[in-house]
Amino acid sequence: MTPIAQTILLVDDDESLNRLVKQYLESQGFTVSTATDGTDAINRIASGNPDLVILDVMLPGTDGLSVCRKVRPTYTGPILMLTALGEDIDEVAGLETGADDYLAKPVRPRVLLARVRALLRRHQKAQPVGSDAAAVTPQICINDFTISQSDRTVTKAGAALSLTDAEFELLWLLSSHAGQILSRDDINRALRGLEHDGSDRTIDLRISRLRKKLHDDSKEPRMIKSIRGKGYLFSL
Repeated sequence: MTPIAQTILLVDDDESLNRLVKQYLESQGFTVSTATDGTDAINRIASGNPDLVILDVMLPGTDGLSVCRKVRPTYTGPILMLTALGEDIDEVAGLETGADDYLAKPVRPRVLLARVRALLRRHQKAQPVGSDAAAVTPQICINDFTISQSDRTVTKAGAALSLTDAEFELLWLLSSHAGQILSRDDINRALRGLEHDGSDRTIDLRISRLRKKLHDDSKEPRMIKSIRGKGYLFSL
């Protein structure tokens, strides 16, 4: 039986870019539909529930950040945001609204493909399979934190914390390697399937957001420590 192609919604007001990216991704086995404005994108995501959304930040009418914020409460698939601005504030805003990854324009097709595949693999891995999934998936208990991979929850002293899918994956990676320094390359390979680009601050921004949600002092963090020149350490 031929496997069903995974579906991607590509949202960008540049129709020539849409056409080229659509052709490339379809040549790689995906089913791709396109939208050119934010309102249409919101409707398409709600009605079509694509496996993944590629979403440009700068859109006419409803911008990409607003689209992401609007659909995130009900859409559980990965969202890859595109930007031509390259400013930190846009990366922070994108991560805060629930984006899973970030890619700057101009888009290199092979890099885009690698990000798409990595996000889909991560999302598929996150879904429970069968009724026994919870029984075989471990928990990590450190101090007053409980991190459960089965239902993807994090509690601190019994109180639930609200994390995005990408933030949970990062926390699970760090906590499952507690006491071990993970470089940015290690983290990028594990979460995004790519080597770290020295100009890409997505990992650093996500670490910063995660610290805030864990109530870890950003100036003197006790849990997620920055090791100069080496990476990050989740402290026991």
